Amino acid sequence: MSATGWSHAEAGADVEVRGWGRTRGEAFAQATLGVFAVLIAPDAIQSGEQREVRAQADTAEALLAAWIEECLYVHEGEGFVARAVEMTVCTDRLAHGVLEGEPVDPVRHHSRLVKGTARRRALVTVKDGLHEATVVVQTG
Repeated sequence: MSATGWSHAEAGADVEVRGWGRTRGEAFAQATLGVFAVLIAPDAIQSGEQREVRAQADTAEALLAAWIEECLYVHEGEGFVARAVEMTVCTDRLAHGVLEGEPVDPVRHHSRLVKGTARRRALVTVKDGLHEATVVVQTG
């Protein structure tokens, strides 16, 4: 397994997205990329614009869910899709970062609907020296 990455596991209308990295910030960034990959095929997304995202919560797991929901809000509200994510802050209670990507182009981007996250199924751990961030997104 590489030092950073993400994976999907589909279960009916839900998709479990797991991101991992050397730091919690890398794991959050990879999980975010995995969620955007549920929405739109990553190879169809170009870089060029940025969006700043921030989330706060009381626990690392609640923060992961809140962060992903903020990123989904940028997707739904602004019609933006990310190809890269840079986390500038990622603690137990605060996540701040920059999404790099482009506005959704209905001709090139075939989008899947994501309704939100299953907050109770978010998990933030460290295994074998790698940080992992797992979130379940509900599709429809």
